[in-house]
Amino acid sequence: MSKYTSFPDPNEDQNPFQDPSVTQHSSTTGYATLDLYNPFDNKNGQQPPPYEATTPTAPPPAQTPPSRTTPTEPRNYGTSYNTQNEETSSASGAYVPPILQSTDSPPAEDPQTAVNATTAELLKKQEELERRARELERRERELDAHALGPGGVRQNNWPPLPSFCPVGPCFYQDISVEISQNFQRTVTIMYYYWMFTAVTLLVNMISCMIYFCADVTNGVGLGLAILWFILFTPCSFVCWYRPVYKAFRSDSSFQFFSFFFIFFAQVGFYIIMTIGIPGWGFSGWIVALSALKVNVGVGVIMLLTAVLFTAQAAMGVVMLKKVHSLYRQTGASFEKAQAEFATGVLSNQAVRNAAASATASAAQGAFTGAR
Repeated sequence: MSKYTSFPDPNEDQNPFQDPSVTQHSSTTGYATLDLYNPFDNKNGQQPPPYEATTPTAPPPAQTPPSRTTPTEPRNYGTSYNTQNEETSSASGAYVPPILQSTDSPPAEDPQTAVNATTAELLKKQEELERRARELERRERELDAHALGPGGVRQNNWPPLPSFCPVGPCFYQDISVEISQNFQRTVTIMYYYWMFTAVTLLVNMISCMIYFCADVTNGVGLGLAILWFILFTPCSFVCWYRPVYKAFRSDSSFQFFSFFFIFFAQVGFYIIMTIGIPGWGFSGWIVALSALKVNVGVGVIMLLTAVLFTAQAAMGVVMLKKVHSLYRQTGASFEKAQAEFATGVLSNQAVRNAAASATASAAQGAFTGAR
């Protein structure tokens, strides 16, 4: 039954790939594939065309799409951009050539040179600011002087005496107002140094008094110690502190020279005080060591006074050098001091009156003699 119908018998084991129409074409390797063969075109019993193997072509290489940059994204043509290209090419498998740096770009600047240039510029600006500050201070002092009027004088405030005292202040002193900011520290130290010398002379007077109580033969030393305290305390203020105050206040060369002359002599006298010559009224080292033989307690007190004299002399030398260094910065000179002295003498009313009286007397004498 199976050979009269197209359907196989279920009991028969049929292989669909053993069909004669299939085996006829599959057994022949010289025919083309089924998609190229049309059995309805074989009208004259011609064989199908022979099979021709086609050479497989390589697929086109993958291309990496160009990266888009937004208008706000900065373009870096340096090392970081080359590093990004290398990372992108290693991730995608495609080679991306690095961007060559432009030969027209300037060489990198040395960091140390940039730091030095910045430091020099800052120092220049600082000098300019200091110069302007000094100019403002000078103008402020001039305005204060004009505000007082042509004959106006500030009210004296030193020494600070109580109102009931019959003697009033003798000087006007205000370091923060009259002295430039660059010299205020030096003038303040000189003021404290004068106070230290006054206290040292007072301690010396007390030591000589105690020594006189232990040895009555030291009466001359006690009298001289009292004289030094009464004499040197006001004279040192007037003779060397006020000149240095005026010198820094008005940049006066004459006041500088007055200070150097008097203060140098004062420092030499402080050295003599430190030595302590017997009978001069100074509790220096020689007198203090000799007082130890008389009384140990009195000797110790005088040794402390000798230490104060030593510190006073050493500090005087230091301040003399300090003021001299500042004097050289102010531009003062001996010629300016002479000019200031001549101007001050000629502008003094008492000197002019005396010169006029002397001239008139000389002229009258000459006229009388001629008659």
